[in-house]
Amino acid sequence: MAEVVTTEAQDAPAPKPRKRRRVFMWTFLAIQALFIGLIVLYATESTGPSHADVVAGCAHGAWQGLFKSQADCMTHYAAGLNGAGHAGQALGIGIVIFLWVAADVILGLGRLVVVTSRRRSA
Repeated sequence: MAEVVTTEAQDAPAPKPRKRRRVFMWTFLAIQALFIGLIVLYATESTGPSHADVVAGCAHGAWQGLFKSQADCMTHYAAGLNGAGHAGQALGIGIVIFLWVAADVILGLGRLVVVTSRRRSA
């Protein structure tokens, strides 16, 4: 008669699979939230000139030669400063979007390398 031999490995229950931590996903989402926050912050920022800026540009006869009167200077100089502020705001948001895309491409390539290396080793 053949004798049945059992080992402890056969009797022991299989270990539960380890729950995977999603470090990359949470890091990726945190970076996305950071960039969205930056864009909202820059888009809602006030870029208009203060009254002191306009007065400094039009006071003491600085308007002569460019404008008809000081009132004309106040109107058009303020509009010019406001336009320059909006142009700077658009450039700032554009730089943030460029950095956002660059960070996402770098993170995507890094994730691709990690997943590919894990598949090869498994």
